[in-house]
Amino acid sequence: MTAADTTPAATRPRLGVVILPQQRWADARRTWLRAEQEYRFDHAWTYDHLAWRSLADEPWFATVPLLAAAAAVTERIRLGTWVASPNFRHPVPFAKDVMGLDDVAGGRFLLGLGAGGEGFDAGVLGPAPTRGERTRRFEEFVEVLDRLLTHPVTDHEGTFYEAHGARMHPGTIARPRTPFVVAAAGPRTMALAARYGQGWATYGPVLAPDEQPATPAAAQEAWWAGVAEQVGQLREIAGRLAPGGRVPDLYLSLDGAPVFSLESADTLVEGVERAADLGFTDVVVHWPRAEGIYAGSEDVLAEGLSRLGR
Repeated sequence: MTAADTTPAATRPRLGVVILPQQRWADARRTWLRAEQEYRFDHAWTYDHLAWRSLADEPWFATVPLLAAAAAVTERIRLGTWVASPNFRHPVPFAKDVMGLDDVAGGRFLLGLGAGGEGFDAGVLGPAPTRGERTRRFEEFVEVLDRLLTHPVTDHEGTFYEAHGARMHPGTIARPRTPFVVAAAGPRTMALAARYGQGWATYGPVLAPDEQPATPAAAQEAWWAGVAEQVGQLREIAGRLAPGGRVPDLYLSLDGAPVFSLESADTLVEGVERAADLGFTDVVVHWPRAEGIYAGSEDVLAEGLSRLGR
């Protein structure tokens, strides 16, 4: 028995799972229900992309209708985007989608937000922005979404977006609005998470090829050290900028690590325990796929969750 097995359940982070939007709903429905009923996850998420990495030419369904369907068949589990970005979204119509998802979910919806990467989505509607433009666009995107979701009528003229008499009736069930979980790795986006986020999400550090440690175990330790640095930076920024110095909930994607969380039950349990030691309130893993990225065994997931009291 490991140390994690003896840790009281009340001290452990809440657990979430990412379910990639690859199955037709006739099959996906069962997966989302199992996440809630069989594995008792606290929250379940899906990616918000049009196409993604090595899976770009595989089946990939739209985020909003998938989450609406999941919200309609589940009762307890919180549901969210991991994560939505401005790469192909405008805050005005997207705020309507958020309000609709909040309504179908009965206030259980969580809005994961990120600046957007440099992959397929970045240039699908036109030239991809520079890194600086992407950060500035994200700042405006979050600010406008916050205004839209907290006011019945919004007007805005900015660098990237305009809104003229944008109406949001009747507003969200969640008050004062749907919670934001802001993915951030640098000081500017961490400041955004501190000001607007009810949660902060991280995948941990990304090491350059010439910075990679010699062994998987060393790479894993370097990743955890980087995560600890990020947590310290976020806490310092939140202490200065968040309302009342409040630190948002801390969400960690365990699968940002060099070693996949479902490589073994030991890896999963150890990851949750180490996240708890760093103060993370929430930990997120990926539903295992049959092959390719996030390939793993559901038996490993079941064993790990059982050892964690699920």
